[in-house]
Amino acid sequence: MDRYPALIDGEAGAYGVTFPDIDGIVAMGATLDQAMLNAEEALRDYAIEAEKDQVAVEGPSAPEDVEVPEGCTLVSVPLIRLSGRSVRANMMLDEDVLAFIDQEARRRSMTRTSYVAWMTRRIAQMGG
Repeated sequence: MDRYPALIDGEAGAYGVTFPDIDGIVAMGATLDQAMLNAEEALRDYAIEAEKDQVAVEGPSAPEDVEVPEGCTLVSVPLIRLSGRSVRANMMLDEDVLAFIDQEARRRSMTRTSYVAWMTRRIAQMGG
């Protein structure tokens, strides 16, 4: 999985994300979390459209090669391609961890599976 450098700027209620490697791909969000999730989706949409148009998706620059303007923060956004095919993954979890997952999934009106997938994407965005 490739991780693309991105620049975040703005303030609470209006954050913007741009990709130095890809002109014209931007994302917005009222919170940093929303902006990052929207940036991941924008990057994925770009890759899908580029592949449909048979245009090569360039690999990401190294983060240390990116110029960071004043007021911006450098982050990396993973290009997570979704195949659309679900696969079974049997896991053993501590019962308290599973209870936490179930509680958070209910609180967010999500299924256990969608919550775990969502959290995995968030951790990937943070460089995990």
